[in-house]
Amino acid sequence: MSVLLGKRTTTAVTVSIEGITEPATFKHLPDALAALWESLRVLPLGAVQADAYQYFLTRPDAVERVTEFLTRDGRLDLSFALVGWSHLVTIQPAAA
Repeated sequence: MSVLLGKRTTTAVTVSIEGITEPATFKHLPDALAALWESLRVLPLGAVQADAYQYFLTRPDAVERVTEFLTRDGRLDLSFALVGWSHLVTIQPAAA
């Protein structure tokens, strides 16, 4: 299990958007969340989906909130629909 402290992680995290991006590993969680938002914001998401992802990934306590999920569940999976297909957004500790 990764240990996450404050705004920086002690281990890397890997993020991906199923069917959209390849998995990418980041040394710090804030960088991973920023990259996810940059990838998601250019997609033709509906207004509600776009607003929800923007809020979840960029709000002031986003790092702390995601850290809670990673600590409790070991990974965070979110989903969205795009042109009739579901896509999974995954944030998880990087493989050692």
